[in-house]
Order: sequence, then structure tokens, then C-alpha cells
Amino acid sequence: MTGPEGGPAGGLGGAARPGIGEFTATVIVNAPAPRVFAAFMNWEKQSEWIPFTRVRVVDGDGGEGSLVEAVTALGPAVIRDELRVVKVNAPYEVRVVHCGKVLRGPGSMRCTAMSGDRTQVVLHEWFHLPAGPVGKIAWPVLWPGSKIGFTGALKKFGRLVEQGRIP
Repeated sequence: MTGPEGGPAGGLGGAARPGIGEFTATVIVNAPAPRVFAAFMNWEKQSEWIPFTRVRVVDGDGGEGSLVEAVTALGPAVIRDELRVVKVNAPYEVRVVHCGKVLRGPGSMRCTAMSGDRTQVVLHEWFHLPAGPVGKIAWPVLWPGSKIGFTGALKKFGRLVEQGRIP
């Protein structure tokens, strides 16, 4: 992948291009960047900090080229998110492309080392909106919930890393 601003890569077609549903979530974690990055790359452990979601690697070792599945279930509603890991630059950045039927678009997670063994984590996603014009109209209503949800999940991630519960 050439980055969120680049064209399609690795046979991912339009999913690799940024969608208009964009959000960023940020958290400061009181732990060194290599430890934070390793914890984030522990895909199955993401189930502990992303609400109502089970995450697993379905193809590969979790690194570049791997396919990861995240299934979110809230009552009868189930969303299956498939993402391809397209770039790993440990311990600083991982880039993915959401390539499922509903959730599509590139995303990245970046770790920036700070003084005092702290790390800034930035999660950035560029989702394609489903349902054409209806999705574009609904996005301003859905976006705050997405941003709040991901920021809350990242804060929980940070607490788990700081407590040593996610290695």
C-alpha cells in the first residue's frame, strides 16, 4: 500500500482508497513505544478492549499480509470486519485495509515515543460509507459515536498496557 493517500495495493482495489468517513482517536499511554506497539499487534487481545468484539487472525502470523477478523455483536446485530495488514513498521506504525463487505477503507495506528517512557497512540480510519447518499447523510450523526467509541476503547487499551495485562 502506498499509504492512505495512495492507490490500491495488494489486490485490495477500491478498499485501499480512503473513504469519506474519517476519524481519529488519540491516547497517551504510560509505557514505552515498543511495549505499546507489541500490545496493539496482539490481535486476539484486542477483544479485551474493543467492546462487544472478538478479534482473531484468520490467515498469517498477524504481521504483513495477514488477514484479521473482528466480529462485533450487540444483541442480534452482528458486524464482521475483515482487515488485511498491509504494512508493519515496528514499533511505530501498522497500516491495514478494511476489506470486508460492509467495512471498507484504510486505517493506521501510530506510536510516537514521548519523554518519560510515554507513548502517544493515534488511530486513524478512512471508512467508505455504505448505502451511497444515505450513508453520506447519516455520517454526521454516526461519526461522534464512532469517535467516542474508539477513543474509549483506546483509553481502555492504554490502561491494560499500563497495568501489564496486555503484554
